Amino acid sequence: QLQLVESGGGLAQPGGSLRLSCVGSGFTIESKAVGWFRQAPGKEREWVTCISSNGEPTYYADSVKGRFTASRDNAKKTVYLLMDELKPEDTAVYSCAASAGSTCRARFTTYNSWGQGTQVTVSS
Repeated sequence: QLQLVESGGGLAQPGGSLRLSCVGSGFTIESKAVGWFRQAPGKEREWVTCISSNGEPTYYADSVKGRFTASRDNAKKTVYLLMDELKPEDTAVYSCAASAGSTCRARFTTYNSWGQGTQVTVSS
């Protein structure tokens, strides 16, 4: 059974950091491009980043560029999102998604498998 499971969310202070994890099972996540998305209450889902199967290329939304870093450990079937310099506006449910292909096409990448998400709250 194909599954994506996120973890690592929680409460962080402004300026703090969190690292999210996305573990894939039931398919070869290591050969897929993986994206992260977020959705804040009352807002549309927003694309955050896409990392290709071998790590290159990786793309970021302007809103997180320079603060967030996507990485992956294919041996562990895990994709990470390191979030630094967190802001209150980063508060959202963060979800990972796997593409059918191996290479990201920036925000135009299409995805066919989604995780349930993990809550990130940035507040003092």
